[in-house]
This record gives sequence, structure tokens and C-alpha cells, in this order.
Amino acid sequence: MSQLVLFAIDICAVALLVFGLYFPRHRRRDLVVAYLGVNVGVLAVASALSASDVGAGLGLGLALFGVLSIIRLRSTELDQHEVAYYFSALALGILGALSTTSVWLSGGLMALIVAVMFVGDHRRLLRHYRHQIMVLDSAVTDHVALVAQLEQLLNARVHNAIVQRLDMVNETTVVDVRYSVARRSAATGTSKSARAGALR
Repeated sequence: MSQLVLFAIDICAVALLVFGLYFPRHRRRDLVVAYLGVNVGVLAVASALSASDVGAGLGLGLALFGVLSIIRLRSTELDQHEVAYYFSALALGILGALSTTSVWLSGGLMALIVAVMFVGDHRRLLRHYRHQIMVLDSAVTDHVALVAQLEQLLNARVHNAIVQRLDMVNETTVVDVRYSVARRSAATGTSKSARAGALR
């Protein structure tokens, strides 16, 4: 009976993770299917292994290795927050399948995972910090000059700038920029986005 309760808690937790947190914030429908499939798949495999004579640790390790290989070898690139949701769906499935003496412990750990993802992926957390790949129409070899040019273009403070490609023939610079915008600029950008969304 306790195992069925854990199954129900897992389904509720992954539904909240996917439909309550991920999809409203990021709107990628393909990953909704992936997260649900990973969670239920791991839940089913771990439950079957725990009830068989096969080593549960070995079988679960192989299952996790297969899932993580799929994540690594995807043709489309995943952002770090999307990988975090993958791991959260995996962890929820494992916790739902493990037979423990305390249902409350497993349920509490599932709630902790969802709560951490709610806070860690919240748009207000470190909202002034941004990251993007920029292509400049000039070949900049001096790092100080590059940072100054980026700060002027972005109207922000650049914390890190890594040149990914420097083309001296076509005079272009591809740079990975980590920067932070001022509070007023961030608020203005947010209000403009809200107005644009309202117009659409």
C-alpha cells in the first residue's frame, strides 16, 4: 500500500514539476514529453528491479546510464536548466520506486526537489545577470578593448567575455558574454516585454 502511495506522490510531483514549473516558464512542448517519459520510465524500471532477483543497483545504474547518454547525445542543444529538470525527473522517479520504511521521508524529499527547482529557476533569482553569444562586426584582439566595446553595446557591466572565434579575414569576433544590467534597465526591459506581450 505504501508503494502505491509513493507512486501517486511521484505522479503528482512530476506533474507539478512539468506543468506547474517548467512549461509555464519555458514553453518547450517536446521536453514535457521527455520529462514525463523519463520519470515514469525510471519509476517502472526501478520498481521492477526492486521486486526481482536481479541486482537493483546494477540494473538501476544501467538505466540511468542509458538516460544520461540520451541527454548527452541529443541532436538539439539543452540549456543547463533543462538538464536540471531532467535530473529532477530522474530523482523523483527513483524516490517513487524505492521501498522505504517511511513514506513521509520519500514524499518530503520529492517536495524538496520541486521546491528547489521552484526557487532555483525563478525568474526573479539573479535576474540582473545575463548571458548571450554575440557576433561583432570587427576583429578585436585586445581583451580590454573588447570588454569596453561590449559594455558600450550592452549598456551593462561585463563580468566575463570569452572569445570563441576570431576571424581576421571577414573581421568578425564571436564572443560568449556574461554580464549584469542595472536594476532600472532590467525593470525597463521587463515592462517592455510585458507591454509587447499584452499587444500580441
